Amino acid sequence: MKTFDNTNRGQIWKNDKKQTDTHPDFKGELNVDGVTYWVSAWKRKPDANPASPALSFSVTKKEMPAHVKQAAAIDPFDDDLPF
Repeated sequence: MKTFDNTNRGQIWKNDKKQTDTHPDFKGELNVDGVTYWVSAWKRKPDANPASPALSFSVTKKEMPAHVKQAAAIDPFDDDLPF
């Protein structure tokens, strides 16, 4: 079975949780050279065609939570036991 490669691809969806005008109209993820980013997009015109709106984007690097980074840095085989 062939696995799908998402490198250098992205997707956005309508933001169903938008509560204010400052919240993005669309949200999603983007992968650039193996690094994942959050994507937020806003319609530039309130009367834009929903099928093809002109968008303004914001891209932010998606970071691992600190507790996950810390756990990943611990080597379970790095100890002083002789066996």
